[in-house]
Amino acid sequence: MLTDEKASHLSHMILKAAKRSPYVKFKDEETAVLRTIKRVLAAELADEIETDRLVRQRLASYARPPIEGSSEWDVLYRKFLDEELRKHKKG
Repeated sequence: MLTDEKASHLSHMILKAAKRSPYVKFKDEETAVLRTIKRVLAAELADEIETDRLVRQRLASYARPPIEGSSEWDVLYRKFLDEELRKHKKG
């Protein structure tokens, strides 16, 4: 889980890295940029959690679901995850 403290830390790290780049110019104040970065991080994390939920639901729907942690489960999880990411153009 991404706590507010972690999101804030990551946001500051991203802003700091962006400020060092000669290709990045900010139109807003730093606080507005930090809020935007935190919002994007939260949205990406929510998408990741939802994708994981869908993949796990699909695995659980098998008549004989593979055991989590087994090599079969790992292979199927990765395959279904790739499919979900392709559906949403994130992979």
